[in-house]
Amino acid sequence: MKAYLPITARVVVSILFLVSAVSKMFPIWMFEKQIVDLGICDWCDAPYFSRLLIALEAAIGIAILQRHWLKRFVIPVTAFLLVAFCVHLSIEMVKHGAMNGNCGCFGQLIPMTPLEAFIKNVLTLGLLVYIYKTSNEHEKGKNRFMVPMFIYSVSAFAMFAIFPFCPCVTETETSTEIEGEGSMPSVDDAYDSLVSSNFADTAKTLVLPADSTSEVKIQEAQPSKVKSRFSEFKTIGGKKVNLDEGKKLVCFFAPGCDHCRETAKELKALSAKMKLPDTYIIFMDEEAFLIPEFMKETGFNKPYQVIDIPKFWTVLGSNASTPGLFYLWNGNIIKSFEGIEGNKFDATALKSAVEQPYSGK
Repeated sequence: MKAYLPITARVVVSILFLVSAVSKMFPIWMFEKQIVDLGICDWCDAPYFSRLLIALEAAIGIAILQRHWLKRFVIPVTAFLLVAFCVHLSIEMVKHGAMNGNCGCFGQLIPMTPLEAFIKNVLTLGLLVYIYKTSNEHEKGKNRFMVPMFIYSVSAFAMFAIFPFCPCVTETETSTEIEGEGSMPSVDDAYDSLVSSNFADTAKTLVLPADSTSEVKIQEAQPSKVKSRFSEFKTIGGKKVNLDEGKKLVCFFAPGCDHCRETAKELKALSAKMKLPDTYIIFMDEEAFLIPEFMKETGFNKPYQVIDIPKFWTVLGSNASTPGLFYLWNGNIIKSFEGIEGNKFDATALKSAVEQPYSGK
């Protein structure tokens, strides 16, 4: 029984790293967003960093089972990675608390608090020490460094092949200006200005002659027009649009997101009970091939536009989450929903907001 302990320890470490790698892949954009939110890199570098890190975890899970350069390279690299994770987790525990949030070690598959992840890493380090003391490499002349390097190269190639992405272009190439109005404000500035703005009552009082019998429809009171951060979307579904004019509903969905699909189904059901404002969908360019399936499953067939991941999160908000919905009136955000927790989508709240007349306050 004792003879099997070293290989058992290696199998356990292998499983931990392989599960960690696979769990971060689905969906991979969630791992990318976590990297950006942590400030490790920006959206342009996140696709590269995420795939290379996942490939490293997968390669460790395979390489720990073989003997080539096991003690001189594979185990030290694995230990260094675990120590780096422990340092990061320690910082997160100091900042946000030991039991708050999901560390992302196993993606969305197995949520773990920073403390739980820290303990898991320390135990894994203990297993590595045991493996180092009880395992042997190939003898000199048969010990090939190219073997672990080949494993990592294949893992990295597979990650970039299975999860392709469009590289970022320069800011000058992507910057959008609205004619006569200058460049777009930052997301935070635009949002703050919208929240703090005072809406002007644009209802007009009509004075009719005493003998007039004409029927006149009085214009509905409405907020004054502002330029929103969504104004750059001028064409959606192949048609020109102005999201800053009138009542609009803008939905931010990821094609493979189950919560997005459930929200779309709720919107479809709500549309049977009331007339929704003109509705448009902004899809994240991640698993875009699933959009037809998304439409078929939800029955929520609305004009849509697919945008790259960095731009998607820039417009939605870096600290926001999917699904995201914005009810706009003349560019003003009247009601918004995001994520699956405190401010998650509420059909009743949206219905109330849409049917609520403008108060002029």
